[in-house]
Amino acid sequence: MAIKEENSEEKKSISFVEQFVEEDLAQGKNGGRIQTRFPPEPNGYLHIGHAKAICMDFGVAEKYNGICNLRFDDTNPSKENNEYVENILNDIKWLGFKWGNIYYASDYFEKLWEFAVWMIKNRYAYIDQQTSEEIASQKGTPTTPGTASPYRDRPIAESLTLFAQMNTPEAVEGSMVLRAKLDMANPNMHFRDPIIYRIIQTPHHRTGTKWHCYPMYDFAHGQSDYFEGVTHSICTLEFVPHRPLYDKFIDYLKEMDGTADKLQDNRPRQIEFNRLNLTYTVMSKRKLHTLVDEHLVKGWDDPRMPTLCGMRRRGYSPESIRNFIDSIGYTKFDALNDMALLEASVREDLNKKATRLSAVLDPVKLVITNYPDGKTEEMESINNPEDDQSGSHTITFSKTLWIERADFMEEAPKKFFRMTPGKEVRLKSAYIVKCTGCTKDSAGNIIEIQAEYDPESKSGMEGSNRKVKGTLHWLSVDHCRKAEVREYDRLFNTENPSADERDFRELLNPESLKVHTNCYVEDYAASRQPGEYLQFQRTGYFMADLDSTPEHPVFNKTVGLKDTWAKQSNRQ
Repeated sequence: MAIKEENSEEKKSISFVEQFVEEDLAQGKNGGRIQTRFPPEPNGYLHIGHAKAICMDFGVAEKYNGICNLRFDDTNPSKENNEYVENILNDIKWLGFKWGNIYYASDYFEKLWEFAVWMIKNRYAYIDQQTSEEIASQKGTPTTPGTASPYRDRPIAESLTLFAQMNTPEAVEGSMVLRAKLDMANPNMHFRDPIIYRIIQTPHHRTGTKWHCYPMYDFAHGQSDYFEGVTHSICTLEFVPHRPLYDKFIDYLKEMDGTADKLQDNRPRQIEFNRLNLTYTVMSKRKLHTLVDEHLVKGWDDPRMPTLCGMRRRGYSPESIRNFIDSIGYTKFDALNDMALLEASVREDLNKKATRLSAVLDPVKLVITNYPDGKTEEMESINNPEDDQSGSHTITFSKTLWIERADFMEEAPKKFFRMTPGKEVRLKSAYIVKCTGCTKDSAGNIIEIQAEYDPESKSGMEGSNRKVKGTLHWLSVDHCRKAEVREYDRLFNTENPSADERDFRELLNPESLKVHTNCYVEDYAASRQPGEYLQFQRTGYFMADLDSTPEHPVFNKTVGLKDTWAKQSNRQ
């Protein structure tokens, strides 16, 4: 199979995984065929760590004119369901990848059962009726050999009978398991007679109650790769010690098929790379489940979660995630990646595509005292100055406006270039105004600011280009919508919660969500839909939330215009 042409610069930057693939292609292995797979277990939602594997699995197949299949590892019905299947499909499509075929490990239950029976008949497996605690106690340590099970040499016929009993409705979970008979003294603990089948009396989301015992991951995974013709099984570093077992079971398969001495290179090649870990969050599916199940977050798609659906709801673009993954690369060493790098990638991508809008999150009223009562003007607002094809929309200007409270100071320092009495600022896309004073309530809080405008200073007018140092965004009080804005911070208070010995619940940041209900957005913003990338000028990037309606707009803050992570980290 031909390799797509690359320039010399791209050639130098290929990952070590791609180097292995190119070596195999050069040697003519697998008939020059490239086939990968992405094998998620449908027991939760995908997170950004899975996105790294997706980019590699699908990216290698795409780059080398191969195929990447999607295979659901559905071997544990007690934790799996179709909800997770559907969301995994949606997330992969959202990232921009297409699979060749969809498979399930359950497609091979019959073949795997037959293979297990063959192993029993050839003295490669036996039924063990010890408790899980007894089996664990006999495993030994990496430096001391394990102890053989008292059932290790039980008669073949007896194991076959018991194995059949395991797959009946009467079988009791935990009463027996099928173990491979390998090497109890092997320094690799995975080789010490691993369990390959166990009883689970939970209906399967695809096969119903047909099966009552199910293969373990290590027994189903490599064999599924082999059945499908996978050429490169690309996975993360924790599977390095599993690789000898992966290869051993395939050796047995080839022996059963009578191909043990043939086509030795025509087998899946397992290649491992480092996982993606991010600061201030967790990637453990168990912990993510806990966050959801104990209502510590508002579901799998909570914008604080590292899940792809959470990032999508928050306003991340798939391109920004893929660019981030490309930037950190693939190595053989685990690392903790800085969340600031991900946000920088998001910021860079959204700058190219986000529609610029006006929004005031902490409003105070500004009255242009010399502007005619009842007069309004439509000011042109460019949708995206980075995109000549983005077009524009209009925003209404009037006598009474909202501006950000932080944009006014009654007694300002010398380098404060926003609104203060006696100084001029430009109202974006509109006029230059000079502040003349403010009004306070009985408690001393500023409730209104007054200013006068220069009628000859309208943006775009001839002679209107005189310079002032400050430019403020604004909204007409009578031509905007009240909105809710949700602002997010780090989910955890510690940089690496996975490495902290405390209960991870204790590490949650109580300030990770702030809801602002007294915000205003221009009418044009209120009609924006989830999936449309927005920039609230001078504030940050936002996206309409799934809860948003035209009557009650709700926006999620995706990321600020500048990096705030380093500043926050210094407060630790």
